[in-house]
Amino acid sequence: MTPLESKIPDKLYFKIGEVSEIAKVPTSVLRFWQTEFPRINPKRTSSGQRLYRRNDVELILKIKTLLYEKKFTIQGARQKLKTGSKKKEPIHPLTLDEIRTELHSIRDILSK
Repeated sequence: MTPLESKIPDKLYFKIGEVSEIAKVPTSVLRFWQTEFPRINPKRTSSGQRLYRRNDVELILKIKTLLYEKKFTIQGARQKLKTGSKKKEPIHPLTLDEIRTELHSIRDILSK
């Protein structure tokens, strides 16, 4: 696990405010990046709220590193992500209790 990934809480879905806190960027930046990087593709609730998956958050952290630390342009970051590593992430098997907890969490988010 990389240092960036270690600061992501262990859950399946994140609201835009949570992602903003994790990545330390404003929500407006996240919405802009979503238009510039099609791979950032949060699900939408029936009320239109964005729900980001863990892989979306990991991608956002990579984009932030490329743009803010390595000083890539948007186009350069897009290109780097295209040609970047193609290795697959190891699958993290979830227990039934973890799945049940996440489903309850999702239900709570959707019922708000």
